[in-house]
Amino acid sequence: MTESQPAAPGHLPEQYILTLSCPDRQGIVHAVSSYLFMTGCNIEDSQQFGDRDTGLFFMRVHFSGGSGGRERYGDRAPGEDGSAGQEPVTLEKLRASFAAIGDSFRMDWQLHRAEERMRVILMVSKFGHCLNDLLFRTRIGALPVEIAAVVSNHEDFRELVESYGIPFHHTPVTRENKAEAEAWLLELVRTERVELVVLARYMQVLSDDLCKQLSGRIINIHHSFLPSFKGAKPYHQAHARGVKLIGATAHYVTADLDEGPIIEQEVERVGHEVTPQQLVAVGRDVECQALARAVKWHSEHRVLLNGHRTVVFT
Repeated sequence: MTESQPAAPGHLPEQYILTLSCPDRQGIVHAVSSYLFMTGCNIEDSQQFGDRDTGLFFMRVHFSGGSGGRERYGDRAPGEDGSAGQEPVTLEKLRASFAAIGDSFRMDWQLHRAEERMRVILMVSKFGHCLNDLLFRTRIGALPVEIAAVVSNHEDFRELVESYGIPFHHTPVTRENKAEAEAWLLELVRTERVELVVLARYMQVLSDDLCKQLSGRIINIHHSFLPSFKGAKPYHQAHARGVKLIGATAHYVTADLDEGPIIEQEVERVGHEVTPQQLVAVGRDVECQALARAVKWHSEHRVLLNGHRTVVFT
């Protein structure tokens, strides 16, 4: 969309993702697109949404960095010294120069390299279908993530995880050591530079403090029968009630149990002839699908928080 200089033969320009939310007003799109033009960047894809209920504006822009920019860096504009003004575009310079626009529109914004894989930790207990699905999707390149570690309060899936060459951490959790276990998890997140924690059927309630410290960075999956069918064997309870839809919900974790902002949901219609065991199998499939899409969209910076809801640019 801009007339930036072509990249050198055999060298593709670096790709970036800009996401932002701010109070809705005139001029936001113009300011962003003009900024990218002036920095010699090329817009590959742009999506936006103005929420009339909240008065907020959301935007995701995928763009490539050109070979040089037209914007001032410091006190001198490129080309003022007689050069062609082709100062290389870098993530650091983009972040520094976009800050003024972000401040002027009171933006909550982030800028990432598009091809940089997000580092994640997977957490699991004794149901391994979502874990197995995420491991496989990551290996074949269907998920743009790098799994830094798998954490479990049971030993059941150590062999599976280690067969992928991924560190497996067994951390039993009891009422007595829960605070210590969560402190250890936060330290692991810090040292491994983890951006996302995925609860792939991790059957432990996280503390309010942990939820707050990792706000917007923990995704959970559960069956959509909650709160209708609580406790043990929810699919058997659903069968006893003759349900016709099997569902699963992927959402961000908050201190309110299973009530965080929803990212994705999946459903499958079932008939009267389906057994409780078949319902469980169908439920596992829809849980895997919903969670995988949520992880993919989050890792591609497609999900923006909008209060208790989300804006998802797919």
